[in-house]
Amino acid sequence: MPEPLLEAIGLVKHYGHVQALRGANFTVHRGEVVALVGDNGAGKSTLVRLLSGAGRPDAGEIRLDGEPIVLGSPVDAQRNGIETVYQDLALAPDLDGAANLYLGREVLRSGLLGSFGVLDRKAMARGARSAFRELGVDLQNALTPVANLSGGQRQSVAVARSVAWASRIVFLDEPTAALGVVQTARVLDVVRRIRDRGVAVVLISHNMPQVLEVADRVEVLRLGRRVAQFSAGNATVEQLVGAMTGAVGDQGSVA
Repeated sequence: MPEPLLEAIGLVKHYGHVQALRGANFTVHRGEVVALVGDNGAGKSTLVRLLSGAGRPDAGEIRLDGEPIVLGSPVDAQRNGIETVYQDLALAPDLDGAANLYLGREVLRSGLLGSFGVLDRKAMARGARSAFRELGVDLQNALTPVANLSGGQRQSVAVARSVAWASRIVFLDEPTAALGVVQTARVLDVVRRIRDRGVAVVLISHNMPQVLEVADRVEVLRLGRRVAQFSAGNATVEQLVGAMTGAVGDQGSVA
């Protein structure tokens, strides 16, 4: 097995008297979709926060390409090719898809106009159309305000924004929550396209059938620790639920 792209080793995190992570481990390799599953309170959100730079562990180590790394902020993570799409999407509803794609990374006009902060909207629109087309995002007009888009389209814009800047890993937190069947299928197709580009995807989800449909591997958290790893192609919903609830005990790696 090649060296993991991103690895968490024995991460511990306290919030006051609450121990959210109790020596959690996690691995993801290049060009794979890893589902991170667990019941409410298992520590999934805390682990993702630490791996995306939104928090720091109290103990343990994070490695990127085999080297220890300190992710002091989400900006640190972004500089290292790690992007995150949270459930609230963090989109600006009054701005169009292109403006959201370049939010915080706006392209300025060349020459004197750029020195005065004038945006190159045509260049951003071209870049957005290219990014959406590459991921198969069904967006008729990249200049349509996000507020006027469907839930699936908004989700796709948020994913496309992260993928446009991610060179290594994209974390997706419940990307199909509250979406219909057709919209969910489109988002899952985008996940596959990201993987096919060689970018790793970490999928946080409560939907076990979807997890088994799109993931290559599944890692299970319970009570702040990783308790099982599965090859998605050989796992069942019953096995995942059993590991999540502790009904079958810690399972280690399951091929």
